[in-house]
Amino acid sequence: MFRKVLIANRGEVALRIIRACKELGIRTVAIYSEADVRSLYVKKADEAYLLPGDPLRAYLDYIRIVDLAKQVGADAIHPGYGFLAENPDFAKYCKRRRITFIGPTAEQISMFGDKVKAKRVMASAGLPVIPGTEKPITSAEDAIHYAREIGFPVMLKAAYGGGGRGMRVVRNEEELKTAFESASREAETFFGRGDLFIEKYLENPKHIEVQVLGDKYGNIVHLGERDCSIQRRHQKLIEIAPSPALPQDLRMKILGSSVKALMKIGYENAGTLEFLVDVEKKEYYFIEMNTRLQVEHTITETITGVDIVEAMIKIAMGEPLPYLQSDITFRGFALEFRINAEDPKRGFAPSPGKITAYYSPGGPGVRIDAGVYKDYIIPPYYDSMIAKMTVWALTWEKAVARARRALDEFIVRGVPTNIPLYREITRDPDFLKGDFGVKFLEEKIQKGYYDFEVEGEIDKEDIVLAISAAIAAHYGL
Repeated sequence: MFRKVLIANRGEVALRIIRACKELGIRTVAIYSEADVRSLYVKKADEAYLLPGDPLRAYLDYIRIVDLAKQVGADAIHPGYGFLAENPDFAKYCKRRRITFIGPTAEQISMFGDKVKAKRVMASAGLPVIPGTEKPITSAEDAIHYAREIGFPVMLKAAYGGGGRGMRVVRNEEELKTAFESASREAETFFGRGDLFIEKYLENPKHIEVQVLGDKYGNIVHLGERDCSIQRRHQKLIEIAPSPALPQDLRMKILGSSVKALMKIGYENAGTLEFLVDVEKKEYYFIEMNTRLQVEHTITETITGVDIVEAMIKIAMGEPLPYLQSDITFRGFALEFRINAEDPKRGFAPSPGKITAYYSPGGPGVRIDAGVYKDYIIPPYYDSMIAKMTVWALTWEKAVARARRALDEFIVRGVPTNIPLYREITRDPDFLKGDFGVKFLEEKIQKGYYDFEVEGEIDKEDIVLAISAAIAAHYGL
């Protein structure tokens, strides 16, 4: 058993890992930036250390983080998600300093971090992949050549990143050059490399992902699928487990082939395979693999009873999986809502600032993962997600009804949030029928079903105003 684990992250995921460690009797070490001095996870950890300087770099300097872990006597580091979670150099440096990295091997992180290579590897392991380039492309001329071969519409995607950054849908040759240059600049800004790859674009598929666990002895199990089709600009907003509209034969095919593919490559620890699925044609295509804990792990835990964070820790300690696939059972439906401090009325602009009132819902089947509270000041440096609400019920209809009730109870004041949008979605007849693909939200807003904006980039003035508001709240102005 590890004696002490350092958590290389912040916010609600840091608090989630602290809770898992406490249940295992493991001491925890938190790190925090100057912007996170008043964060809840800092108070809950057994030890906490300030990383002075730039608030963002504090969670990205892996050498300083690993050296601190060694200094304070930590046996292992859990990266959470985001920041350094999928950085192979971080995992390598942990190994060099003889500290256990709680996650896959550095080699596996590196392999799946290159999306082009990942598709090639998984295709050889038996998974279908979307037609597209096998190598990153660096010029618009090459993009035009491959697009003619694949056929429009096509999708440009950053080869070394994700989260919707560096992605563009292109429907004809005329707009391809401009889209390529724009996507490449964005990829260079966010990931340090402007390389892109190009693939066939599916008009309105479902986004389905499969959660897996693998130990160091070749054992792999899946924990079912999640439907992540409710998105905005390729950013997930609502996740559901299991999918309410996936045929059982197609579900079993996706789950079975996922496990077989990962067995072939000897995958270790937690991971998530992501697919685009055409339900009508019963076709599915592997798009990427996330070698880390997912934000939406809560819904999988809810329907299976498996503590994924605890499993990650035990696998890292060298324990074999304590269950076979036949031991994993699935019960009911769960939905997770990402509560973001952003303004749907202003193109979903991030809205840091002071929370003046905070009332989270409760009752049967409701779980809240949050690191905020009344008078907490949301800093402007990080992702806008401030909480996650997970609801569960035995049937899909009851789960949606429970979500409506819980969302009506959820009150956050002082900053705008996307809670009002969720209240509308959960009352939408198409949502209740499970009739949605990845363009569901975009099409609904464009047609005027919801009174919110979805198109356009965030205005620079909005960002300046948001940061100014956060600074003013911090100093009580």
